[in-house]
Amino acid sequence: MQREAKKVKKELKKIHVEAEGRGVKVVVSADMEVVSIEIAPDTAPQAMSTAEGRETLGREIADCLNRALKKAQIVSAEKMQGVMGEMGFPTEKGIGG
Repeated sequence: MQREAKKVKKELKKIHVEAEGRGVKVVVSADMEVVSIEIAPDTAPQAMSTAEGRETLGREIADCLNRALKKAQIVSAEKMQGVMGEMGFPTEKGIGG
């Protein structure tokens, strides 16, 4: 059982999900690690020139990060359900997946 869990954990590291917003792109792995945060070159100078711009950029990054993490949670849960079902544990689909 531990071997299966480690295998799934390795698989989750390899799965990347992303969320994009206005000038921002966030990529996270299915094991909830931030892989990258990209800010479009034309977004950064405008955003950093005023306090309001910095605040807006911060909110956009947070929003993208939250959406990407929610997607990653869904992927992770689906993978874990598959493993649990294979091992005979009850899942949302019933015993044995």
